[in-house]
Amino acid sequence: MIMNAKDLRIVFMGTPEFAVPSLTALVENGYNVVAVVTTPDKPAGRGLKMHESEVKQAAVKFGLPILQPVKLKDPEFVESMKALRPDLGIVIAFRMLPEIIWAMPTFGTFNLHASLLPQYRGAAPINWAIINGEKETGVTTFMLNREIDKGGIIGQIHEPINDDDTVGTLYDRLMMIGTGLVLDTVNRIAAGDINPVEQQNIDESTLKPAPKIFKEDCRIEWNREGRRIVDFIRGLSPYPAAWTEFHSADGSAPLAVKIYSVRFMPGNNDGTAPGTLSSDGKSYIRISCADGSIDISELQIAGKKRMSVKELLLGFRNIYKYKCSLQ
Repeated sequence: MIMNAKDLRIVFMGTPEFAVPSLTALVENGYNVVAVVTTPDKPAGRGLKMHESEVKQAAVKFGLPILQPVKLKDPEFVESMKALRPDLGIVIAFRMLPEIIWAMPTFGTFNLHASLLPQYRGAAPINWAIINGEKETGVTTFMLNREIDKGGIIGQIHEPINDDDTVGTLYDRLMMIGTGLVLDTVNRIAAGDINPVEQQNIDESTLKPAPKIFKEDCRIEWNREGRRIVDFIRGLSPYPAAWTEFHSADGSAPLAVKIYSVRFMPGNNDGTAPGTLSSDGKSYIRISCADGSIDISELQIAGKKRMSVKELLLGFRNIYKYKCSLQ
């Protein structure tokens, strides 16, 4: 079946900022978005005020119908979806959909994923690509099926990873690149111009996963090579942020420290143990690693704001009393 792309009845499903430019582009270019599905509002922040997802905020601005199901198999939600008579579903950074939802639209449902599938299937592909020292990543659109991130690939756009990229800078670029790929994918589906490449007969041992990242996964291991530590910190900056602990010689509680920006200084440590902290008390903090030291540029001590090392040292005169935990 072939249709005019702008006649397709599109249901858009997403939650975070990453999905907003694609929704915006669809609406502003005249595509027929008949509803937006996003997560329920939830309390957030110190005042526990109800927080609306970034996708909901955009949908409100455009005056689009909004569905916020708690459970995606809820009969009321399923009936609401049927009443929309969807031709196409689009998913960007949302929850795992049950088949009754993703299979409902006439043309099926496609997903935008921030990696070059089949590599980096999972919840945190941008983080893991940088952590693993990749030089290239990209975005992929693929048709949803019963397995997570394993549907037939429709289109891809490649994007280099620069040496100074963080997850924040790469996220922003992929978010905008993905917008163009989403529009192109909608047009191709409407024109009957897709031939999804199935992700079959792949040696799974050659694939790198991108699982969800938890706090304990973000602890820095100072006995690793400097380049690996730099990539690890870049891949978690600014969020959720790599961290370590500074331990005081007086035995007081350690300070949790998030680290955002660093550079590797290769060299011979002359027997200095990895994790050893050094500073002149004025301009630098360095922590030794397996093959040199890590020079810190920006960090945040628990309870304080993010700041440069020089700013921190203006009020942190006793840094020499601290050492860093090895892990």
